[in-house]
Amino acid sequence: MATTTRIQPRALVRASGGPRYAVALAVDALGTGLLRPFLLLYGMTVLRLSPPTAGIAMTAGVVVGLACMPAVGRWLDRGARSTVVAASMLVRVLGVALLLATPAGHVWLFATAALFLGIGNQAWPAAHAALVATVAHGRERDAALAGGRALRNAGLGAGALLATACMAGGTTALQALAAVTGLAYLAAAALAWSVHVHAHPAAAAATDRADGPAPRMRALLAANVIYAFCLNVPEIALPLILQTQMHASPVWAGAIYVTNTVLVVTLQVPVTVLMSRFPRRSVLALSGVVLAASYLGFLAATSLGHGWGAPAVATVSVVCTIGEIIYAGSATALVTALAPAHVLGRALARFQLSTGFGLAVSPAVITALAPHGAAALWGSLAAATLLSATAVAR
Repeated sequence: MATTTRIQPRALVRASGGPRYAVALAVDALGTGLLRPFLLLYGMTVLRLSPPTAGIAMTAGVVVGLACMPAVGRWLDRGARSTVVAASMLVRVLGVALLLATPAGHVWLFATAALFLGIGNQAWPAAHAALVATVAHGRERDAALAGGRALRNAGLGAGALLATACMAGGTTALQALAAVTGLAYLAAAALAWSVHVHAHPAAAAATDRADGPAPRMRALLAANVIYAFCLNVPEIALPLILQTQMHASPVWAGAIYVTNTVLVVTLQVPVTVLMSRFPRRSVLALSGVVLAASYLGFLAATSLGHGWGAPAVATVSVVCTIGEIIYAGSATALVTALAPAHVLGRALARFQLSTGFGLAVSPAVITALAPHGAAALWGSLAAATLLSATAVAR
C-alpha cells in the first residue's frame, strides 16, 4: 500500500488546489471565525431577540441547510468543482447581507439569514473535498485534505481571537464584524472561482462502472453521526461539565478550546501522514477507540473533585483531540477512496449529511444527558462510539 512519509509544503499546497485556492480557504475561514462564535450574540444584542428564539432560528437554519446536500452532490457529479466551492461562499455573502439588513425584532429575517449561512457551511465541506480529490490522488490527497482542515482551523481561530478583541465596541462592533465577514466571503469566492477546477464525468464514468450507483455506506454513515459528536465536545460538553458540575473557572474551558485549535493546526497533517501506513478503515476504527477512551477518561476525571478535576479534564481533552484528528484525517479520505469518481459528489453529500446531522443533534443530546450525571453522558458517548468503531472495522 502506498504511503506518504514526508511533508513537502509546495507539493501539499499544489495538491490542495494551488496557492490561490489556499488563500481563498484562509480568507473564508478567517471570515467564518469572525462571525460564527458571535452569531447568537448578534441576534440577542443587535436584533434584540430572546436567547431561545435566536437559538432556535440558528438551529433551524443549520438543519434546513442540510436539505441542499442532494442537489450539491448532483451538481458535483456533473463535473463542477471550484464553481461549487465559490457558490458555497457566495450564498454566505447573501446571508450576511440579509443579517445586516434585518431590523430589530424580526426573527424570520434572522432565521433566513441563518439558513443561507447554514447552506454555505453545509455545502462547503463536500465541495472542497471533491475539488481536492480531483487535483490529488492516493495518500497525497489524504494529506491535502488534512492540510485544508489545519488551515481552516487556523483561520477560524485567528478570526475568533480578532472578533473577541473587537467585542468591547458593543453593537457597532458586531455589525462591523458581520460586514467584514461578508467582504471576506466575497473575496474568497472570487479567489476560489478563479482556480477553474472542473472534473470530466464522462471520462470518470468510462473508467468506473458507468451504471454503478453511489455507494450507500450505511454502516459508515451511521457511525459518522456518532463520531461527529467529538467535534462538539470542546465547545459544548466540556464547558457545560466544567461550569455546572465542577464549578471550575471559565479559564479552563477557554484553555481547552485554544489547546484543541492549536493541536489540530499543528498535528492534523503529521498525524494523517503517519497514519497513511495503515488502511483508512482501520485508522477510522482506531479513532473511535481513542475517542471512547477519552470519554471514559472524562468520566474518571469528573470524579476527582474540584481540586484535581479541572486539570484532569484538560489533560484528557488532549487525548480527545488526538482522536478527533485521527477521525478527521481518515473519514473523508475513506469516502473519497470508496466512491467511484463519477458519483463522488453524491457520496460526499451523503457523508456531509451524516456529519451535519450529528453536529445538529449533538448539542441537544449532550445537554439532555448531562443533568443525569457524568456516567450518563460519558458512558453513553463511550458505548455509542465503541459500537460505531466496531461497525466501521467490520
